[in-house]
Amino acid sequence: MTRTIAPRLRTLMLLFLAATGTLLAGAGPASAHAALTGSSPGQGVVVQKAPTRVSLTFSEKVATNDDSLRVLDPGGKPVQTGRPANVSGTTYAVRLRNGLAHGTYTVTYQVVSADSHPVSGAYTFSIGAPSQTVVPSDGPTVGGGVVGELYAIGRYASYAGFILLAGGAAFVLACWQRGAHVRALQRLVVGGWLTLTAATLSLLLLRGSYTTSGKLADVFDLGLLGQVPQTRAGTALVSRLLLLAAAALFIAVLFGAHTRREEDAGKRDLTLGLSLGGMAVAVGLATSWAMAEHASVGLQPGIAMPVDVVHLLAVAAWLGGLAGLLVALYRAPAETPVEAAAVRRFSRMAFGSVLALIATGIYQSWRQLGSWSALTGTRYGQLLLVKIGLVALLVGIASASRRWTAQLVDTATPTGPRAERAQQEHASSVAAGHDSQRPAEDGEATRITRSGDSTGAQAASVDDGRSNGDGDSRRAAQLARQRAAVDAARQKRLRDADPIRFGLRRSVLAEAGVAIVLLAITTALTQTEPGRTEQEVKAATSSAVSASADAPDALALKLQFDTGGADGKGVVSVVLDPARPGENEMHLYVQRPNGQAFDVPEVKISLTCEAKEIGPLRVTPDHISTGHWSASGVQIPMAGDWKIAVTVRTSDIDQTTVSKNAQIG
Repeated sequence: MTRTIAPRLRTLMLLFLAATGTLLAGAGPASAHAALTGSSPGQGVVVQKAPTRVSLTFSEKVATNDDSLRVLDPGGKPVQTGRPANVSGTTYAVRLRNGLAHGTYTVTYQVVSADSHPVSGAYTFSIGAPSQTVVPSDGPTVGGGVVGELYAIGRYASYAGFILLAGGAAFVLACWQRGAHVRALQRLVVGGWLTLTAATLSLLLLRGSYTTSGKLADVFDLGLLGQVPQTRAGTALVSRLLLLAAAALFIAVLFGAHTRREEDAGKRDLTLGLSLGGMAVAVGLATSWAMAEHASVGLQPGIAMPVDVVHLLAVAAWLGGLAGLLVALYRAPAETPVEAAAVRRFSRMAFGSVLALIATGIYQSWRQLGSWSALTGTRYGQLLLVKIGLVALLVGIASASRRWTAQLVDTATPTGPRAERAQQEHASSVAAGHDSQRPAEDGEATRITRSGDSTGAQAASVDDGRSNGDGDSRRAAQLARQRAAVDAARQKRLRDADPIRFGLRRSVLAEAGVAIVLLAITTALTQTEPGRTEQEVKAATSSAVSASADAPDALALKLQFDTGGADGKGVVSVVLDPARPGENEMHLYVQRPNGQAFDVPEVKISLTCEAKEIGPLRVTPDHISTGHWSASGVQIPMAGDWKIAVTVRTSDIDQTTVSKNAQIG
């Protein structure tokens, strides 16, 4: 590796680490891809008669186990009987014990959505009258913690491995078959296979803990591990491992028997067979993602899954082929330079891949967003905008590469006026750096030659049993190898001094850097709640607020706040029921400006009747679920005009208090 190559590869490694860091920066619990759209009894309601069951309705089908749906009494003890059942469509219910006492009950749920992501949450309802509740604080951190971060790394590594494996092999077969002899390209494809295999095994191990307890100690729990293959995601991972065994055979033939065959009809038949077999394996591997991700649920899954497969194959052909071209430009030996024809073939393959990406990406965006507002009003839409920007940047850099490719001429050993002009033009940057090594190389060769001569002379004088002819032949062979090494270094130096090849290497390196960041954003998208689902969550939260506000005699207030920090703007809704002197039930809902529920570190309320000089009466609500706080038994001593003040803290230093007056009683 030359001194000019090493800094660029270090830059790519830094980009890789930065992209991974960006991916994991918001790691914590995974986004819920199945939204809770309804429940019976509803969130925060007070029923006079104890229900016989609790039912939850999600935006899509979910997988449940014995502990997926629990109902806890005011003391924190479970009161459900049996396991949850799918009563209709996307509604799941659990039966309750008879004779439940009055008080506030907590409903907790932990399920796995149909697109393989864990979902959890909680809410409360009351029987007869609200009461203080005791909810265990050692609940599962489903999809979060260290296990969640490791799972995210595994997903990133699996995508990267597939792209290098499929794209690198496609570059060799479709663009540069001579590259099958290049060690660096072989290591690229084999490295992709090893990365994908290791990542798949890791995901299988982590899957059980990821969707249940979230504890690192449970990763090697044989009971949880045995349940993984029975799930859709587990089946996909096991299928991927089986396909990787076939991929190993494909690699062995590609870099083994295929490279040893001469150019004849037999080799053409073998190339065709490898191409068809490799395509079948690549399609199967891509399908293992489509069958357990966003494409498998929601609108038009029968169309979405094939589209997702085409999208992933296009990404692999473009970005994986780009990695293969980068390796070929930098690491191909002097006697096997990448030809201009191979670069042009890759350029055409990349152009076709971009067209496929645009077509499939438009369909996927429409399917996952559903509206223009979701493009800017949801996290999925915002990440998608970043991805679109990166793809546009990548296409722009690729167009520069295509211009360099159009000027590229096959020259294994540049000579004549063009080579001389190239060296003169790059005397300060490329050629000068190499030429400064040239005297050293020639001197080294001279020293080696002299050393070889002296060694040969000594051997000839000592070995009396051998003729001078044998010694001369050995020296001649040694000198020939030395001259070949010097000639190869000079050829590579002259070839690298070509301004067109230099410009192409630089643009391809820039493409690879953007591609690493793009892969991180794509991985984050697969773990982010689709825009459609996020808007359903927003609608469900708004319905909960409206239901509480529409209760008889209930008082509902909305106050906008801005703490001045990051993510410091939002709306807090306060619902007071029955808004009369005496005991009241209070609910608070915190939402972002786009209506999405979110948690803040602290919320406090105070009530003041300034006319009667009463207060402030402080209320500290309990956190119930995402964006929802509740307090029961709020005592209001008398009717009148009361000032309701809410203090919202969004960070350690960002806090604000907003207030509004309301008539109570």
